[in-house]
Amino acid sequence: MRPAELNRLSVEEAADRYVELVRAKVVTGGLSRATAEVYARDVQTFVRLTAACRLSPVLDDLSGDDVDAVLLAFARKPDERRRAPAGGGELQSAASQARFRRSVSALFKHAALAGWVQLNPMAAATVTARERGGLRAERRALTREQAQGLIGAAADPAAGEEARGRRDQRTEVRDALIVLLLTMVGPRVSELVRANVEDFYTNDGERYWRIFGKGGKTRDVPLPRLAARALAAYLEVRSSEEKALLLSWRGRRLARGDVQGVIDRVLARVDPERRRSVTPHGLRHTTATHLLAGGTDMDAVRRVLGHGDLSTLGRYRDELPGELEAAMRAHPLVHDTGV
Repeated sequence: MRPAELNRLSVEEAADRYVELVRAKVVTGGLSRATAEVYARDVQTFVRLTAACRLSPVLDDLSGDDVDAVLLAFARKPDERRRAPAGGGELQSAASQARFRRSVSALFKHAALAGWVQLNPMAAATVTARERGGLRAERRALTREQAQGLIGAAADPAAGEEARGRRDQRTEVRDALIVLLLTMVGPRVSELVRANVEDFYTNDGERYWRIFGKGGKTRDVPLPRLAARALAAYLEVRSSEEKALLLSWRGRRLARGDVQGVIDRVLARVDPERRRSVTPHGLRHTTATHLLAGGTDMDAVRRVLGHGDLSTLGRYRDELPGELEAAMRAHPLVHDTGV
């Protein structure tokens, strides 16, 4: 017998209420706007796919098999953001499928707590995204040699002036700053493009960046000398009165989608033997990996990256070739015994 307090909402109404709750968390600082919109988009897609699969319009009537049908429908749905070589839309990536499943799971978790469903059907859902065969190369941290090659190319922006074109369209100094901040400080790409000139300040001769992160949290991170010099060089040639730090050649705030193109332009100047393609998130991995490999305190690395929990660092700490051998050669017990 169904409990009296059960509220048999339609899938659409339940989704609307849940999305409203998620967006309210942005106002209270519980979620970033970008994260809330991802949840909202996935839940709205769930509603559309439920109807397309001709499932019950009542949320409480959906079973684990029904959820599996929606997850499969999403997996087979072309990803409009990506194009296959032949010109057709590629199917959803494993990462997108896993993200969609998490969003649907969060919806049903709230539905169970709110009394919209008697049982959470996710417990009986079996469809999961295929596992990756290891991390994608571009998401993995750069080796020391690869990172130094990228930093060296970024620190010499004059080398990028070969294809000069119009003077007002040259952005070598800005590109250098972007790559150095991503590689040496490891911000999220959203934090980078949101940065304003006033977020950078000097204290006792040290240059700091006040980073506005997820959930309304801020952190003040000192800039390495090379990044601080790149910032000073960029501010010298930046003539706009706009508050945004990073501007397109048209004078508008740089979009997050433009950052990959910046990295690729700098990578083109790196020696081919030290060059490997990498995403902005891969450079965040690079920062975490090399700080930790260099013996930096884990809590300090956590604060640089803007994580609330030390356990999250595990996702950003990638394996480096030869690091175990180096660790054993530097074993403190070997040195203490004088052997």
